[in-house]
Amino acid sequence: MEKELYRYNPWWENNTALWSNLLDRTESFDAILPNISNKQVVFLSGLRRIGKTSLMKLCIKHLINEKKINPLQILYVSMDDFLFIGKSIIEIVESFKTIHKIKNEEQVYLFLDEITFVNEYELQLKNLYDKGNSKIFASSSSASLLKKQKGYLTGRSTTLEVLPLSFEMYLQFKNIVVSKADEHLLETYFKDYLLTGGIPEYVLTNDAVYINELMDNIIYKDIAAINGIRQTQQLKKYFLLLMERSGKTMSINKVAKVLGISTETSKRYFDMFCDTFIVSPVTRFGKLNEQLVSPKKIYCCDTGIRTFYTGERDFGALFENYAFLRLKHLNLSYVYENTIELDFISQNKVLMECKFHNEALSEKQQLLFDNFKVTEKYIVRNYNDIEMIRAKHSPILSSNHQ
Repeated sequence: MEKELYRYNPWWENNTALWSNLLDRTESFDAILPNISNKQVVFLSGLRRIGKTSLMKLCIKHLINEKKINPLQILYVSMDDFLFIGKSIIEIVESFKTIHKIKNEEQVYLFLDEITFVNEYELQLKNLYDKGNSKIFASSSSASLLKKQKGYLTGRSTTLEVLPLSFEMYLQFKNIVVSKADEHLLETYFKDYLLTGGIPEYVLTNDAVYINELMDNIIYKDIAAINGIRQTQQLKKYFLLLMERSGKTMSINKVAKVLGISTETSKRYFDMFCDTFIVSPVTRFGKLNEQLVSPKKIYCCDTGIRTFYTGERDFGALFENYAFLRLKHLNLSYVYENTIELDFISQNKVLMECKFHNEALSEKQQLLFDNFKVTEKYIVRNYNDIEMIRAKHSPILSSNHQ
């Protein structure tokens, strides 16, 4: 195991080459930073390849360069590596401590990627936490498996959802600098961003094969293989229907009829796509019975993925999807009254209707918008409007304290 651990932790041998290829994720990293020095177990969740590993390595870089932590006290391991199959977290950590002659009372920093590949990981993390002197960071691409830890780490953990690159980070990744004199170009760049999305590797390469392989890996490996689904082409068709319905309401029953599957199977597939962060559901605002009987709206995890699979270039719809991703931590619902719909209302009663640029509300929409009793309301027309709402109401990453 020693050889594998050295391969994963080049900083043990003063190899700083890792940092040269590591792009800053300033916005996301700033949300993690306050949690580096406390005792909480930090869970990073989100779509596969969204940047969770890079954020872990940025944390490691920060610990070594800024906090002056001894690199030999830092362990990074990807738990989905077949070399570690059958190995417990406790066993790996003990090997790490043995290699570097670390005493039990000495502080260590543990970065455990794709933690949910380990059986009973939650018990092992609790064991390490209770012993003290272990600061733990862990990641997962599965929301439901990550929820297992709640009972064992109540009050001891924080979950941060890593989202696609924002428009600002997209510009940074593309090395695009816009001067005050050229601010008129931002609109063109923003439209390019809506079509490309914020999957880091795709932003850098614009390689369509990468997106296709990424989604196929999630569908066929993370969903079908793990859940024992044999009808994989049926599952892929379900995914394509979800992409087409992004930004719209979706009926589980109707999708079942279209694909010729049972309602139960349709609901199961839907939950799996939500669980792997491919889509997010939004319930109707209102009383509990209205929420239960009304169809959910769904939004894609990334505007670039949506564009890739639908071919649509409806910037109004893409802008609404982007607004959802930037504001989803506000626990959004949609408003539907007398056949009139408004896009979002947050848990703290902020009403928002997305109208890209000069798009107008219908007369009935305007009436509902004007008369709806809330604490704040906004017609959201551009990315600056979205960032203004975020600045007033939100942390940088979607977080949940357990």
